[in-house]
Amino acid sequence: MTKAGTPFDTEPTKRFTERVANYAAYRPKYPAAVVEFMRAELGLSASSVVADVGAGTGIWTEMLLREGGCRKVFAVEPNDAMRAAAENSLGEMSNFESLNGTAEATTLDAASVDFVTAAQAFHWFDARAARAEFARILKPGGWLVLLWNMRRVDTTPFLRELERILRAYGTDYERIVAAENPGPELMAEVFPRGHGTRSFAHEQVLDYEALRGRWLSASYVPLAGHPNHEPMFDALRRAFDERQRGGVVSIEYESVVYYGQLL
Repeated sequence: MTKAGTPFDTEPTKRFTERVANYAAYRPKYPAAVVEFMRAELGLSASSVVADVGAGTGIWTEMLLREGGCRKVFAVEPNDAMRAAAENSLGEMSNFESLNGTAEATTLDAASVDFVTAAQAFHWFDARAARAEFARILKPGGWLVLLWNMRRVDTTPFLRELERILRAYGTDYERIVAAENPGPELMAEVFPRGHGTRSFAHEQVLDYEALRGRWLSASYVPLAGHPNHEPMFDALRRAFDERQRGGVVSIEYESVVYYGQLL
């Protein structure tokens, strides 16, 4: 085993470029209950204008469009390949608009959106600069909603073995996972007026092809050519074969939502 090193590209806006197809196909969606919560408690409606920042391939954007029924969703994404994937899948929807922008400079007008959302993305942003930009583009009374699918790591034997494999062969796995779990100090800085938290159970059921694609979509998983790539996927195959039931395994998540008003 080679000691974990650095990924091929550590620049946040570029490091998913080689992973787009797997990201679009195999990353988990979010529970429909998140959209229902936003409708019931935050006022998401058919008249809402949303900026989905760090939209990637459009997984959460699509839920806002189809299940949220929003009047307009701006998908803000700096990575050309990921943005193109979202445009390819969602471009025919009249309430979808793709923007080449970042969390720190969205290109949107001041006071132009009712919601800013960031799904599985905020840990890549400059938190202070992003917060300032979100406050600029939100209408008074608008909401910032930050969302993560937090993978459970020890609730089943398969998930415990998966965690061992990722720690043994991943590149910057521990750093990224730590960043995906925002602490109270960061949330207090992002939401100085206070915030709420909600969580929802979620699950992905995957055959081996989908499991392999799911992990190739992760920025900390070594791609072909990295010395850890083949050992990792040999171990993943063994873990799948030992733990599968009916040709599938289950990945359990807790989908965590942080929400608050900035103005």
